[in-house]
Amino acid sequence: MAQKMYGNLVKGVVDIQKQALVVDVEMHADAEQYLLEIGSVQNDLWGINLYPEKFGTDEFIEFDSMINIRPRQQNMSRGVEDENVRNQIIALVSEKVKR
Repeated sequence: MAQKMYGNLVKGVVDIQKQALVVDVEMHADAEQYLLEIGSVQNDLWGINLYPEKFGTDEFIEFDSMINIRPRQQNMSRGVEDENVRNQIIALVSEKVKR
């Protein structure tokens, strides 16, 4: 999957409320739009990158996406600044992605 897209990463978007994960998209915004169309709420969506070759390490998930810039939620960067949200994302990805 990673080789098809960007060589070493897979883009994805999580819905931390609905416990949904969408991967294998060209742009985070594509997955974000899909999740919004099926009932997700913007505040619950976060863009991530997964590095399959780093599965099982702290570097497996990268919190970096333009869709994460959300001043109304005090998230001013492409990262996920709230540690609680990052931990929710890590837990969700760990549950959904298995080797």
